[in-house]
Amino acid sequence: MPGGNLIDLRRRVRSVRNIRQITRAMKFVAASKLRRAQERVFSARPYANRMLAVLNSLASRVEPTGHPLLELRDAEKVMLLVVTGDKGLCGAFNSNIIKSAVRFIEKEEVNESLSLTLVGRKGYEWFKKRPWPIKHQYLNIMSRIDFSYAQDIAGNVIRYYSETELDAVYLLYNQFKSVISQEIVLEPLLPIRRLEQVSEQDVLLDYIYEQPPAVIFDNLLPKHVETQIFRAMLESEASEQGARMTAMESATNNAEEMIDKITLHINRVRQASITTEIIEVVSGANAL
Repeated sequence: MPGGNLIDLRRRVRSVRNIRQITRAMKFVAASKLRRAQERVFSARPYANRMLAVLNSLASRVEPTGHPLLELRDAEKVMLLVVTGDKGLCGAFNSNIIKSAVRFIEKEEVNESLSLTLVGRKGYEWFKKRPWPIKHQYLNIMSRIDFSYAQDIAGNVIRYYSETELDAVYLLYNQFKSVISQEIVLEPLLPIRRLEQVSEQDVLLDYIYEQPPAVIFDNLLPKHVETQIFRAMLESEASEQGARMTAMESATNNAEEMIDKITLHINRVRQASITTEIIEVVSGANAL
């Protein structure tokens, strides 16, 4: 415990109490936002997962040239779509996703042909100082996520891929598991993944289309990309609030421990001061 007179120590206690009040309030705000974010995530997951399963199955039954978003290419020009938060004070939430993005870039050795689309201010503030080109950035949208943002992001990604400016698009985000647990997920967004063929019979199976397949693909595949991006943003929002709630709870507990330690030190200083005064009085009386 650092030294100091009683006035400085009491001033330090007041300062830590003010910080504790702020962190406790931020914890309650994060808990309130987390409940709403959880509801949105749990509502979006079934639709997004079922659409992904259907399209994976459908893509395995048609020729890759049936639609530009199904076309398989050598991954020479790659885009990484990274979803981070707009604010800090949420522990290692943002730094972990940035580290995963850097590991992907270095592992895939796509530095020269890589482009980034960044959702969230924290990711943009970090990557803008690095040599990798940023194609698009979407800032200050994670606190008020709307499907129109996902449509805008998906529109740019689809256009680049359809015009062969990109060969592969990957999506990196934090998936919400619980208040204290988030899992970093890296998944291919484009082209649409194809299921592995289990037997020859699976190859012969096909759907009966009420409309031409091209018409269905033109309507369904862009909607799929929009939905997956929107779900990733919702997952990231819930994960961020859970991480912030945990971080603020830890900060509040640390502040309380610090207050107890400083208060104990103040009492010891006061006791030592009183003891010294008593000794001086007794010594003076004995001298007389």
